[in-house]
Amino acid sequence: MIAFKLPSLGADMDEGTLLEWRVKPGDQVKRGDVVAVVDTTKTAVDVEIWETGTLFEILVHPGEKIPVGTVIATLLAPGEVLSPGEIPPARIAEPAATGVSQRRPVSPAARKHAEELGVNLDQVTGTGPGGAVTVEDVIKAAGGHPQDKAADMRRTIAIAMSRSKREIPHYYLSETIALGNAVAWLSKVNADRPVIERILMAALFLKAVARAAGQYPEMNGFYRDGQFSQAAAVHVGVAISLRGAALGGGLIAPALHDVAEKTPGEVMKGLSNLVQRARAGSLKSSELSDPTITVTNLGDQGVESVFGVIYPPQVALVGFGRICERPWALNGEIKLMPVVTASLAADHRVSDGHRGALFLARIRELLLRPEDL
Repeated sequence: MIAFKLPSLGADMDEGTLLEWRVKPGDQVKRGDVVAVVDTTKTAVDVEIWETGTLFEILVHPGEKIPVGTVIATLLAPGEVLSPGEIPPARIAEPAATGVSQRRPVSPAARKHAEELGVNLDQVTGTGPGGAVTVEDVIKAAGGHPQDKAADMRRTIAIAMSRSKREIPHYYLSETIALGNAVAWLSKVNADRPVIERILMAALFLKAVARAAGQYPEMNGFYRDGQFSQAAAVHVGVAISLRGAALGGGLIAPALHDVAEKTPGEVMKGLSNLVQRARAGSLKSSELSDPTITVTNLGDQGVESVFGVIYPPQVALVGFGRICERPWALNGEIKLMPVVTASLAADHRVSDGHRGALFLARIRELLLRPEDL
């Protein structure tokens, strides 16, 4: 018998409310299948299962609030058979909630809010990906504002960031990086691409960070129980503002998986999809638990530099500010050059300023040669 526990929902999300089951007892499941939906203070999360087997018993039902680590169901391992005396018929007979009609795409969190507010979803226009109805759409239809949800989210963020600054000895470094080559390269590769397939500078930033993190492993991993463990792959957490989107504001940093192995085009496609789903309230549990290093890009907000707070148990965060033109010495001449300020917040228990400086220098070198990304 396998105990299936509610997985981690991110460093700042330690509990959630079960919204619905996507499976029922007797169903065959395999690793990676989405089996349930859980609502947190930030977003609705598609919970994936990490075992293969047969769902045997559901222990938590829709509407229940549960902490991370709670056993929510049990599974039979492949080939496992129980004797009649071991089978609790009443439990097996319990139906699993499967949600409402799938005629229209509706995020689970939006469905929950619609029920609470008495909103008819058939009369709500969806603004999410593919016309999906989001929480914000439901709240607008009800004539309300997401102030309470936003306040809860702000408290959750404050608790996590206070813990980070209290427990992690941060050090900070910054580097100004010339982007002339990167801008020219993007102009060239985007020339024949449709507008919706064009690669943005953000994709190059993520790829450069991932490649550098692979070469400086002390920036890519987790500090738990007094020791550092290096991550086996680079899953970049992308800081996404939920402003004007589902849940009425706030910040979330889900993972873009295996960034170092993807082409810039694949990174861009994955990034666009991740942002859309984050703002529509449709993320997977692995995307919230897997980030090994986080990138925050506040350039579109007009700031020249950003010095972030590390998301525990991660040990590093990279920030990028606004791309702007500055006088730049190049080959003995002064010319205007697009530049960006990259910053590093790192954990002094794991690395020092010397290694942090080399890490930032590697990001610079990679952005100077975008054709190698």
